[in-house]
Amino acid sequence: MQRRQFLSTGIGTAAGLMALRADAPRLQWRQRLLLGLGTTLSLRAAHENARQLEAGLDAAVAAIRRVEASMSLFNDRSELATLNRQGYLDSPSPELRTVLRTALLVAQRSGGQFDPTVQPLWLLYAQAQREGRLPSPGERAQVRERIGWQHVAMGDAGIALQKPGMALTLNGIAQGYAADLAKQTLVQHGIAHALIDAGEFACLGQNPRQQPWILGVEDPRNVEQVLADVPMGGRSVATSSDHRSAFSRDLMHHHILDPATGDSPPALSSVTVLARSTMLADALTKVMFISGPDQIEALAREWQVDVLWVEKTGPWHATSGIQLV
Repeated sequence: MQRRQFLSTGIGTAAGLMALRADAPRLQWRQRLLLGLGTTLSLRAAHENARQLEAGLDAAVAAIRRVEASMSLFNDRSELATLNRQGYLDSPSPELRTVLRTALLVAQRSGGQFDPTVQPLWLLYAQAQREGRLPSPGERAQVRERIGWQHVAMGDAGIALQKPGMALTLNGIAQGYAADLAKQTLVQHGIAHALIDAGEFACLGQNPRQQPWILGVEDPRNVEQVLADVPMGGRSVATSSDHRSAFSRDLMHHHILDPATGDSPPALSSVTVLARSTMLADALTKVMFISGPDQIEALAREWQVDVLWVEKTGPWHATSGIQLV
């Protein structure tokens, strides 16, 4: 189980919970910790009514579980696993439709830099890793013949993969969607203050110290160190990093794979995206990673997001909309 995360700061400790102003509403804070979507997840939320708060957290957890049941590749009975096995899926759930529709839109708009059909390429690297090697250029070229978002058909009746041997992964976007869905669920239960960590981050209101939520971006070469403190400002935050799931010790080959080359983009170590949608932020970390550092500023403007990126050689940069503290 791999963990792609930020080191959270400004969240508040037990002492911080006691430091609320005397005239502040008597918010009660609760936290849920769980395993899912291939990582560790947490929900922290507050409300004056404990029963309403617990009901909201229960519903948010259930929403995350629906995403996992639909899109997990760790569960052979999930909708996504069934689609990959059969090549088609009748009557997909609304959750799967929503995520796949967004994945295909981002794929189209990015010229295929984000592509949910790269699963065969990932499987090739995983098998080669078990054999103590990297895939050969010939193997990569052969597998790339089965990749292409244009060959995924989604209609009223269902979803079909139009090439033999195709397979989807939504690991690059499903965690973001789970965070968005959990946030929406908490809002529907009247909860105004929360931090949702579904592998990517979404927030509501303020932290237990009545301050804005701030996340510390970890240094990809020293995960015990915080590279920069980033105020969320009501936006969602997602990150992709080469060190979290690597196929080579030098971190040149990792889980982010460029469909055009069949290999990992060489220039960056980490990309963080701030966006209004966690699902979009999640997908765009891969677009930025594959595009490379020279294109990030222009892409950030095009997608109306902000980005913090770390080069393989060590320097890091951020677009002007990220107000570091």
